[in-house]
Amino acid sequence: MSVQDLTNAIIAGINAGGEQFTEGTLAAALPILWLAILGLHLAQPYILDMIGRFTLRLGADMLWLVYVGVRDLLIVSGVVMSFMFFFPDVVTTDRLPLTGGLAAACLFAVLVVKLIGDPDRNLRDFRLVTGLLGLGALLYFIPYVVGVQANSDATGSLKSVSDFLVTASNQSWAVPLTYAAIGAVAVLGAVAAGYTLKTGGRAEAEVEATTGGD
Repeated sequence: MSVQDLTNAIIAGINAGGEQFTEGTLAAALPILWLAILGLHLAQPYILDMIGRFTLRLGADMLWLVYVGVRDLLIVSGVVMSFMFFFPDVVTTDRLPLTGGLAAACLFAVLVVKLIGDPDRNLRDFRLVTGLLGLGALLYFIPYVVGVQANSDATGSLKSVSDFLVTASNQSWAVPLTYAAIGAVAVLGAVAAGYTLKTGGRAEAEVEATTGGD
């Protein structure tokens, strides 16, 4: 082996190790992010109650802006951090939760609901977002805890279940689920793009178009 070949092998190893470390770190950070998103979403009634107690309108507005900003920023961050679940080569190489891509699709669906509806004012939209967040959290936490985390210590039948819930050891399911998640996000993205082009992101424009401007 020449010096150049050895150098290329070392660089390739460092790059591959760095990539797996980054993806593993993101996978480990996502449960914390999911908990924060769920906590902030379910805390909305408490925040609204606190706002109602403010005697200074500016303070109430600032609290609401901070709450909404942090909550929605975490949702967007969760979608961005979950992009690794949309690459088949990544899910077949790394030890990731089997249904992590579907969980990411649920999180993206929350953003679409927030674009089209108003979960902060509409009870139906609030319940829809709550259901999507709950489903997404289950799709991520169950395979992450039972699969990724318990895999090294599991034995017997639990080992088989654990292997099934890890992408690297269940590629026959991991790849189809990855493409299913990509398809779901593509459909949701098309819906969001169509709505934005039609209304410019303004719900009142859709109402005007439906009523003919009357």
